[in-house]
Amino acid sequence: MNIAIQNLGVLDQADFSLGRLTVICGNNNTGKTYATYALYGFLSFWREIYSIDVKDDSITTLINEGILHLDISQYLGKAEQLLREGCKQYNEQLPMVFAASKARFSNSEFLVSITEDELHPLEHYEQRMQAAKADIFMLSKSNGSNDLTVTLLGDKKNLRVPREVIRKIIGDALKEIVFADIFPRPFIASAERTGAAIFRKELNFARNRLLEEMSQSDKKVNPLNLLFKVYQDYALPVKKNVDFMRDLESLDKKSSFIADRHPQILNDFSDIIGGEYTVNREDQLYYVPKGKKIRLSMDESSSAVRSLLDLGFYLKHVAAPGDLLMVDEPELNLHPSNQCRVAKLLARLVNHGIQVFITTHSDYIIKEFNTLIMLSRKTSHLQGIASREGYKDDELLSHDIIKVYVADKALVDMRDGGRRKQRQTLIEAEISPKYGIEATSFDSTIDEMNRVQEEIVWGENQDD
Repeated sequence: MNIAIQNLGVLDQADFSLGRLTVICGNNNTGKTYATYALYGFLSFWREIYSIDVKDDSITTLINEGILHLDISQYLGKAEQLLREGCKQYNEQLPMVFAASKARFSNSEFLVSITEDELHPLEHYEQRMQAAKADIFMLSKSNGSNDLTVTLLGDKKNLRVPREVIRKIIGDALKEIVFADIFPRPFIASAERTGAAIFRKELNFARNRLLEEMSQSDKKVNPLNLLFKVYQDYALPVKKNVDFMRDLESLDKKSSFIADRHPQILNDFSDIIGGEYTVNREDQLYYVPKGKKIRLSMDESSSAVRSLLDLGFYLKHVAAPGDLLMVDEPELNLHPSNQCRVAKLLARLVNHGIQVFITTHSDYIIKEFNTLIMLSRKTSHLQGIASREGYKDDELLSHDIIKVYVADKALVDMRDGGRRKQRQTLIEAEISPKYGIEATSFDSTIDEMNRVQEEIVWGENQDD
């Protein structure tokens, strides 16, 4: 999957693709968050809103005959066209994704392209739709078949499901079959997550007040506009973070595949935060430090505990294989040693089936990734170092599963065929199995600091 961006915030023109681990680094105000939010918005739009259009005569056939056969190969043949249509619809949603004016995105473009090699339609699909606990119709595709079969299960004369709902359900099934696992389920931890952790109770209270206002109003109101009035001026990823934070108590009853299959990852996470998050019988959230007999609310806890709250609940209660975990600045509020430990934890997630996408300003995280890349060559010398320093096999990273981009200005080929121009873009970094990631945005700053300090030390010695 390749993503092309044009005129999006400070990004003039950029192309990037996803690895199993994707990292975007660079200076402030260079476009890292724009790229991250745009990608998250598209994946959310594709999975939750976009649906392949199903023609009216197909719906009529289903209602009249009680069964419908749709040829999957026809939709596979126009997958590129369907994707373009989806991107076109998504571009109209960019103002909502970024909570900004339409004028700001009048020339913006977000385009996703895939190759035929990436299309691996589902071999088997089955879904039953119910209403009032009764089966209404079934959608199925069997192994080796090119047909999606839709079958009415009840009396078609008593069918009360609106045609648009039927169209949406069938279109979503076609989308899931044709595009299968190309577009992962995204989960994002935005840079605003620390504040959301502190004010989660206040957000609940404010929203409940709005619900009360809606129920008591004798005027016609738009429920969606009213419900999102509390934080309508925030970008979509921030809204999603707020909704996730508001729902932590109910999430506590679920168990992720990480908790079921890889509990040691949760133990390592607990070591990073120095304790555990817990929800009591009254559905109140606390942080319990290790070795202490106290419970701390989020506003009593450290900023590090708050900044990792949503990640902790995601890992323990939500994570599923194939997810795309997106973390904006995972180093927020963390000591350098914990930044390195978070890097190793993210690497373990990658090796256990979760795609990871981060933006970072942390040289510690990049250097730790470099260590994991270099150790993955597993020579006898490197295996000795890994054993001595306590590195686990599932922390090591193969260089060819990683994509790293630096947000900066560079000469780019203009898409209109004109000569190359200096533009704000994403520059793909070189990754060597022997030396790791070449992150020039950090190296130049560190080199400059070293130069000044050396001049201070050696110049003073010369004065003496």
